[in-house]
Amino acid sequence: MLYDFLSNNADDLVKRCVDKVAKRPNRHASELQLRNGIPMFLSQLVRTLKAEEQSGSAAGMVISGASGGEDKDVSEMGVSAAAHGSALLALGYSVDQVVHDYGDLCQAITDMAVERDAPFSVNEFRTLNRCLDNAIASAVTEFNLQRDVSLAERQLVDTNQRLGFLMHELRNSLSVATMAVAAMESGQLSVTGATGAVLKRSHTAMARLITLSLDDVRANGVVGGQKDIFSLAVFIHDARESAQLDANARGCPLLVPPVDETLGVQGNRELLLAALANLLHNALKFTQAGTTVTLTAKEAGDRILIVVRDHCGGLPAGDAEKIFSPFCQSGDDRSGLGLGLSIARQSITQDGGLLTVENFPRTGCAFTMNLPRHPAP
Repeated sequence: MLYDFLSNNADDLVKRCVDKVAKRPNRHASELQLRNGIPMFLSQLVRTLKAEEQSGSAAGMVISGASGGEDKDVSEMGVSAAAHGSALLALGYSVDQVVHDYGDLCQAITDMAVERDAPFSVNEFRTLNRCLDNAIASAVTEFNLQRDVSLAERQLVDTNQRLGFLMHELRNSLSVATMAVAAMESGQLSVTGATGAVLKRSHTAMARLITLSLDDVRANGVVGGQKDIFSLAVFIHDARESAQLDANARGCPLLVPPVDETLGVQGNRELLLAALANLLHNALKFTQAGTTVTLTAKEAGDRILIVVRDHCGGLPAGDAEKIFSPFCQSGDDRSGLGLGLSIARQSITQDGGLLTVENFPRTGCAFTMNLPRHPAP
């Protein structure tokens, strides 16, 4: 009988399947991870064959499901095969590897039967084929379902991050523009002055964000933007002027030492300026009352180091890298979205740079933009 043959040779059959799997690339699942796979299927196949031999085909279908896949999702074999398909997806396997698992067992049974001249009835082979068909269908169906759910979740996260980027940057530019208007009104300042220039740059930044977002919708992708070589000194000057309004509103001194006018940086100036503005905004937001925020820029070999240092009291242990994750908020002030540092790192990385943080416990933090150095234009 086929079920006796399978029972007596179960370990050998499983070993043959394991050997076949081992020859394929990227297959390193443990026995525990694949417990719903071939060993489980083999056990259910033996029980199905015994049930059909003792009580008829209807008894076997309770375990393995009817021919053609009917009720396979509620059968014992269908449930375990679905769990197997889900496990393989979690391990990063492809759908063809799901099918191969069951094909390996079929091949192993056939080869061993030929080797040992084991005669089986037509009905037994029909049951074997039905069980394989149902198990493969259940595993593949669950694999595809879980993969579709996973893809939908990732797309939702990507959409939320892109929308969050737009809202975050628009709000920052609008905040600077609002402070500039308030300063001009209170001091009766001309729009042609320095504060007026800050207002104009904020409006330009908002227009750029809207344009890039429209381009992104049209192209369904990320637009990198224009990369130019620009003066580091002027770049730091523009960042200081925008941040100074925020510093004045908070009563926080902002110290910016002079910058070597021969130094230049290459990249998307607007995105890098927005990244630096985020660092300065965070520093001014979290630095302790009565302390200062410092912005420095200097060369270090073939690199430019732009450092924003605050006196926030330092970061909790283990939070240095976490703060760059999207929607991460480590401080008590939850007025933002937790996207500023994530956006800043992304913008800086796109231009061949690095954004790192050095934590000074009980003192503060120093955020460093590390960018390629170029001669000033």
